Amino acid sequence: MIAILRRVLRNVAVVGFVTASGTVTGFLLGDVSRRVSGNRMAPWIIGRASGVAAYVMLVALVLLGLVLSHPGRARVSWPSSATRIRLHVTLAVFTLAFVVLHVVVLVTDRYAGVGVWGALAPMGASYRPIPVTLGVIGMWSGVLAGMTAASAHLIPVRVWWPLHKMAIGSLVLVWLHGVTAGSDTSALRLVYLATGVAVVLVAFWRYAARTPRDVAAERAAQLEHAR
Repeated sequence: MIAILRRVLRNVAVVGFVTASGTVTGFLLGDVSRRVSGNRMAPWIIGRASGVAAYVMLVALVLLGLVLSHPGRARVSWPSSATRIRLHVTLAVFTLAFVVLHVVVLVTDRYAGVGVWGALAPMGASYRPIPVTLGVIGMWSGVLAGMTAASAHLIPVRVWWPLHKMAIGSLVLVWLHGVTAGSDTSALRLVYLATGVAVVLVAFWRYAARTPRDVAAERAAQLEHAR
């Protein structure tokens, strides 16, 4: 009976998280659409807003990943490991959706100076090519990190796990992209500062807690997961 109750609570938590995320996302998009209706800069504003949203979700995704990989996670019985992974995957999907929205809107905006080539390849944009290139490389490295995790059951753990850790490099590149490419960076200075400090602190908390026994247990768990 207790096991059934826990399973129900886990499912409710996942559904609640997805529902809340969708509600907030829909509200924000609706509010942005209302504010920029009839504005020639609407594509740029929506593209920038979706980019900021994708960045915040990527920060949350990396923070959650650091927490999930913390050596002390095994001492926490609820929510279950499966539920935590499900939340991680759900957040990754939302992050990808906003990245796609960000790219598509800017590609179709003729005033943005990005274009298809600039959105997909390094140094292809006419608008701030170096900052935009940082975002492009960050996007592809993030996609690679996600694809390796999704294919964990198909490739050896010694291959996919180091590649999956590229997510932190992706975040660094995206952080630099947001700071240097955005025309409103000064208004978001506190956001970039707070999120950057948060990731550094959580990463230190996660890796400083590792012991030789934790490393051995982590490798054994990865091998078991890869089977």
